Amino acid sequence: MKKVAKELLQKLKREKLVLDWKKRQATRAAVRLTINTVLDELPRTYTPELYQTKCNVVYQHVFDSYSGMGGGLYAAVS
Repeated sequence: MKKVAKELLQKLKREKLVLDWKKRQATRAAVRLTINTVLDELPRTYTPELYQTKCNVVYQHVFDSYSGMGGGLYAAVS
């Protein structure tokens, strides 16, 4: 779980959380797709409904906590 979480955060910071990422629908969709793809690597212990709920919770947390381009809660996390 920790490995997947670290991988997800690194991938988002490196590729998706660009300046003003929240303003464009295509960028928000790319962030959501990345979250779904990376979390899909977790073991198959969740039902599809619970998996989607978890993806939505992670997306909302990233949306609320990370502004992109060095700002936000995860600016210092590597």
